[in-house]
Amino acid sequence: MVEDVRTSPRESGGTGTEPAGASLMQRVAAGDEQAFADLYDVVAGPVWGVVNRVVRNGTFAEEVTQEVLVEVWRTAARFKPGKGSTLAWVLTIAHRRAVDRVRSHQAALDRDDRAGRLDFRRPFDEVAESTITNLEQQRVRQCLSALTDLQRESVVLAYYNGYSYPEVAEVLKTAPGTVKTRIRDGLIRLRDCLGVGQ
Repeated sequence: MVEDVRTSPRESGGTGTEPAGASLMQRVAAGDEQAFADLYDVVAGPVWGVVNRVVRNGTFAEEVTQEVLVEVWRTAARFKPGKGSTLAWVLTIAHRRAVDRVRSHQAALDRDDRAGRLDFRRPFDEVAESTITNLEQQRVRQCLSALTDLQRESVVLAYYNGYSYPEVAEVLKTAPGTVKTRIRDGLIRLRDCLGVGQ
């Protein structure tokens, strides 16, 4: 016979069957599978109802209901009969899980939306883009070749190899002040050659 856990003593004026529900929970906490089957028969419907009202998705409601019932099985020992009815305790777990699922689902949608907006780029002609890049690189190479050897060497070390001024000075075995002057003069000549700022 299935023990009725749907009413608490307070709900039934103190004459209800919640003590039977509490003993059922004690048996579930002790690992009694039949007690859990009996509890399942009583609470599965109300759990699904609460969860479905929150998540508003039948598939999610089934998943969350299953998660809730597994949690009840695993945490039955935490149930405190003096703090409320068995059904109220189970439905509190159900409501919390359902709200968590809605929040998690919404967070995933928000992440996808943000990622979609970040990935949006205007379509462009890849051939034209590649051609322009190649022409710009050719121009830079031509302008670099117009520098003196010392200027070109200093600029290449600093801007293409990523060396700091002191590192360039060390590589070239030259005073840092001299390196700065070479790089400055080389950059001025490059700017003029490339027509930057004109």
